[in-house]
Amino acid sequence: MKKYVFLLPILLSCVLIQCITGDIKKQKLVLRYNVPASVWEETLPLGNGRIGMMPDGGIDTEHIVLNDITMWSGSKDSEAFSPEAINYLPEIRELLLAGKNRDAQQLMYRHFRCGGLGSDHGNGKDAPYGCFQMLGDLHITYSYPQTDSVSHYERTLSLNDAIATTHFSKNGIAYTREYFASHAHDVLVIRLTADKKKSLSFDVKMSRPERATVSVKENKLYMEGELNDGHNGENGVRYLTQLEIVNKGGKLTPSAHSLSLSDADEAIILISNATDMFDKENHTTYSLSAELLLAQAKNNPYNRLKKAHIEVYKEKFDRVELNLGEQDNTTPTNERLIRFQSDDDPALAALYFQFGRYLMICGAREGNLPLNLQGLWANTVQTPWNGDYHLNINVQMNYWPAEVCNLSELHKALSDFTASLVPSGEKTAQTFYGAKGWVAHMMTNPWQFTAPGEHASWGSTNTGGAWLCQHLWEHYAFTRDKEYLKSIYPVLAGATDFFLSSMIREPKQGWLITAPSSSPENAFYLPGTRDAVNVCMGPTMDVQIIRELFTNMLSAAEILGIEDESTAKIREVLPQLPPMQISPDGRLQEWLEDYEEVDPQHRHVSHLYGLHPSNQISPITTPDLADAARKTLNRRGDAGTGWSRAWKVNFWARLHDGDRAYKLLKSLLEPTSGSEIRMSGGGGTYPNLFCAHPPIQIDGNFGGTAGIAEMLIQSQSGYIQLLPALPTGWSKGSFKGLCVRGGAEVDAAWEKGRITRLTLHAKTDNNFQLKVPDGVTAIKKNGRELPIENGFVPLEMKKGEKTELDLTYPV
Repeated sequence: MKKYVFLLPILLSCVLIQCITGDIKKQKLVLRYNVPASVWEETLPLGNGRIGMMPDGGIDTEHIVLNDITMWSGSKDSEAFSPEAINYLPEIRELLLAGKNRDAQQLMYRHFRCGGLGSDHGNGKDAPYGCFQMLGDLHITYSYPQTDSVSHYERTLSLNDAIATTHFSKNGIAYTREYFASHAHDVLVIRLTADKKKSLSFDVKMSRPERATVSVKENKLYMEGELNDGHNGENGVRYLTQLEIVNKGGKLTPSAHSLSLSDADEAIILISNATDMFDKENHTTYSLSAELLLAQAKNNPYNRLKKAHIEVYKEKFDRVELNLGEQDNTTPTNERLIRFQSDDDPALAALYFQFGRYLMICGAREGNLPLNLQGLWANTVQTPWNGDYHLNINVQMNYWPAEVCNLSELHKALSDFTASLVPSGEKTAQTFYGAKGWVAHMMTNPWQFTAPGEHASWGSTNTGGAWLCQHLWEHYAFTRDKEYLKSIYPVLAGATDFFLSSMIREPKQGWLITAPSSSPENAFYLPGTRDAVNVCMGPTMDVQIIRELFTNMLSAAEILGIEDESTAKIREVLPQLPPMQISPDGRLQEWLEDYEEVDPQHRHVSHLYGLHPSNQISPITTPDLADAARKTLNRRGDAGTGWSRAWKVNFWARLHDGDRAYKLLKSLLEPTSGSEIRMSGGGGTYPNLFCAHPPIQIDGNFGGTAGIAEMLIQSQSGYIQLLPALPTGWSKGSFKGLCVRGGAEVDAAWEKGRITRLTLHAKTDNNFQLKVPDGVTAIKKNGRELPIENGFVPLEMKKGEKTELDLTYPV
């Protein structure tokens, strides 16, 4: 039986429109500022998926924060597997079945939690759980011939080539600095120039708040150390940073802890870093790697380093273009951000969209750790919430744009990371639940932590690993790579086996449910009391995730020709899962019972997982559930943390309400400041376009980019829909290279909200169908009219084929 992917074009108003793509004009995409950064949230992020830096563009002194995504303290912790926990599981379930949730939660706090310190309440720097940390600080102190005022100051970040610049004039001399994290040579590069010879003089030094030794050897600056393994032992991550100056003219003078250059014409600062995160058995490999990277970079002239970097970066970045109007390349970005709240600036939305793609390209790469709560950028050794991987939305949101925004290979870091959790997850399943398969709860780290967190209120959520499995399936859905599907099938099967062997039957309806669990971080009042609890049975999000996991598992098994005991069991269990329920006031019910939530405006909206990122709620196929979702969102409100606002952009796009999605996008881009942790309010966007929880939490950037893509194109329901949630203010625009499930890229342009150009590029052999909008009288391909059957046009495409269509519309 043939499988079809459908395409729904938007109605056009002319008699005949030839849908040819041509070249969509490439725009200059720049973040621009006219003063140096005063706080870290104003500095500009650079990265190559492994290492990064954030320069502040200071004039007399410059502070550049250095990063490496593998700078993690901690180590594997055998104490996390609490052997006594399972002894209390029957009693916890009995209490939940009896409606005594508070007693069950208190019992879990005492006994059904990870052993040891766990994440140490988000202060895991010196605990076994560990913490993502900054690499260090680079300080450059400049000397000038004489003191004079500064003019023509400008600080920029080009998204087109991933290069930051600082320009200014002082004493009649024009100074220029260029910075990039090389995607080709894997080093950090800073080039300092002036338009007058012998005008460059500076001192450079590196430091770190702790666990660092700085030295100078053979005119190179070194910083090295070992992070705490959580046991005060010698098994922590070791790192080595090297810095070398390649100068034209001038005199280089080393001291004990710094390098000084005077009267130079030009200087190139090269920085390499390596850790032993992935090679703990050989403690010399990482240092040799740092040496080799620096030597290879030094052997290339600057122009070659720059050209190679740009070529590698642009291969990914240039795959997608989005034009919503001319970019304003004169107004500082922070001012555009402020004006965006009152004035329409669709081009800023396009810039923000591409900034999210930029962050993914610069923050992620194959064969490395996935993006964490801060991507790969941090300015402290104790990052908020340990800078770890929260599995109840945050790390998943990081990768929402990966497929649709044509960065599919960057998804692999998350896929590999998910597979790495399986052995630990199997031990957690057995130790805590006596169950088969594997499970991960609310948070994890590079040391494969999968146990329940130390706080039952948030740590009891046990669908974190299953949510990760949704990303495994999504990669297949977009690529149709059967070999890949074979490779991840055991991971899907293991996650499925956990729920098949651990769910219990609730007595009222006989449904199979998770117990204990929670609806992420939200609390409810027990009936007839003001007792607020979190622990429950079968919250709606759990049911949606498990239903999706089981459905994807059956689809994968069918594609791979597998039929076994597990697939038979899934078919038996699926009808026994609870349905989504609508409460008496018309909202989608968050829990198995219609509890009153403690915070009606809570940042998490987990029970709408079925709307997004899943496809179990749709205004087309499940209008009643969609209406309940709409009422739920109205009650939750449009405020919240940054990432919460980003999720709501996606929700409203899935509900086909473009103007409401745009309102949420404006809310996401609300200017904010401050780095203190706030669990409600204060969300928005920092001057450098980083998302603010607050503090910085980069998932909101990726959620916002994904939300904009959802406004332009959707394919989750088996067909592709163009401009499903187009805001009124985006009446004209174009995009190139957005991807859809089934394996195709789409280019489109529109005017007055109506498609004027349309092209499909098949990335795999597939049978598509084009859903014809009302009023279309004919569709032609290469001059041949295609048959319209029940509102659809069959369209068979081969890998590499480019299809341009002529659409005929009535006058």
